[in-house]
Amino acid sequence: MIDRYSHPEISAIWELENKFKIWTDIEIYACEARANRGEVPKEDLETIKQKAKFNVDEILEIESKVHHDVIAYLTNLNSYIGPAGRHVHFGLTSSDVGDTALCVQMVQAMDLLIQRTETLLETTKQKAKEYKDLPCIGRSHGIHAEPMTLGLKFALFYAEMTRNLERMKDARAQVAVGKLSGAVGTYSNIDLEIEEYVLTKLGLTVDPIATQVISRDRHAFYMSVLGVVAASLDRMATEIRLLQKTEGREVEEPFAKGQKGSSAMPHKRNPVVCERISGISRVIRSNVNVGLQNVGLWHERDISHSSAERIVLPDSTIALDYILEKMNFVLKGLHVYPDATERTLNVTRGLIFSQKVLLWLIEKGGITREDAYLIVQENAMAVWADQSKNLRDLLKQDPRCSAILKDSDLDEIFQIKPYLERIPLIFKRLGIID
Repeated sequence: MIDRYSHPEISAIWELENKFKIWTDIEIYACEARANRGEVPKEDLETIKQKAKFNVDEILEIESKVHHDVIAYLTNLNSYIGPAGRHVHFGLTSSDVGDTALCVQMVQAMDLLIQRTETLLETTKQKAKEYKDLPCIGRSHGIHAEPMTLGLKFALFYAEMTRNLERMKDARAQVAVGKLSGAVGTYSNIDLEIEEYVLTKLGLTVDPIATQVISRDRHAFYMSVLGVVAASLDRMATEIRLLQKTEGREVEEPFAKGQKGSSAMPHKRNPVVCERISGISRVIRSNVNVGLQNVGLWHERDISHSSAERIVLPDSTIALDYILEKMNFVLKGLHVYPDATERTLNVTRGLIFSQKVLLWLIEKGGITREDAYLIVQENAMAVWADQSKNLRDLLKQDPRCSAILKDSDLDEIFQIKPYLERIPLIFKRLGIID
């Protein structure tokens, strides 16, 4: 991922320095396990532990000649260890080291992503509580529907991200495995005890069965979860972008002092951070397909997955880390305009109460739903057609309605408060309030 959209901590996980450090840990732990079995002399083990080091530039130089990254690494490592290096990589195949290390990196990345998500969850929860009682219009198909509260939107985001947090934990568990089972997974040149020792040291569990590689359905699930989380962030960003439209401007993402929105139009305050979140989310979701394509390898393995994973795993985790942080930034600094939410509620001049009128006509007048619907719809269409009209006045003038509903009935119907009475129950169900 380009530096513009990268945070140093998660980027460092995917640097060659970290990868080769994990490879070295694996090789040393394997030697320790063999030493415990009497297969490596203690003095050789101490030499390996003391002298094992690598140089990234030297490895890359060797790889340019041998065209094999693990061989290049081992050549470089053993150049520092000396004769005791004969015990290194004994009975292992390249994927034992590479695949196991990749899982360590994926776990490290997910741990950071989980921390970001927990921070975002707390911010979202606070916003839900803060605006629990602020009325705003709810929309379907982009058209005004019925009243709700702004806090309910944040509560929805909170619930969705709570589910995402659980998905992320599941994805972490799926890839927190390793394998040191040899060329095609048969343990022909290495004992299961050595694998168990190394993976315990790394904080991983043993993959019960592997080929030459760890099966890529695990990685595909991991990538899919990254995609789902990215989709949720896009959903949140899109909602804010829509609410920031000039026609309503109910909310607005932070706009810093000195910030400029347009090179041509000085008045512009654009939702550029939310747009960035939406755009980067598309990249992450597109990468999910690569993870799915990587599942079907030839026989016990090929390396068609390898080149793709070197791109999509770092890029997707780094990008998701970035947009998680940006969404938290947006929500913490979000501008909310209660006067605009109130003004927007009244834009359709009473049409948002149409269902209440319908139900009252049915219940109080004893008429069919079809007849009641016709009365309300005809008057509603007249309001849509004429900006000077409002639904309450037209209903009052319609003898079909006035024969059933009194002025006091209409007064009760055209109130926002009843729409919001059960919202605290939703918040309690989510655990946002007690």
